[in-house]
Amino acid sequence: MPPDWKEMPDELQLVLASEALRRAAETLAEHAELLALEMEGGALRDRGGPDALRLFASVVRATSLEGLGPVGHA
Repeated sequence: MPPDWKEMPDELQLVLASEALRRAAETLAEHAELLALEMEGGALRDRGGPDALRLFASVVRATSLEGLGPVGHA
C-alpha cells in the first residue's frame, strides 16, 4: 500500500473515505444510544434527551446507509 494518501489510487481513497464515514456515523449513533441509557439510569440529568438521542441515532444510521451505499460500489 502506498505510504501517502495522495499516492493512493482514487478508487482506494474513495473506499477508505466511505468506510471512515460509515464508521464515524455508527460511532455517533452508538454514543447517542449510550447517553440515552445514562440519562434513563439517572447518571445524567434528563431534559427529554433519551428519546431525542435515539431519534438522532436513527437518523444518523438511516442517512449514512442511504447516502454512502456499500463500500466498493461507488
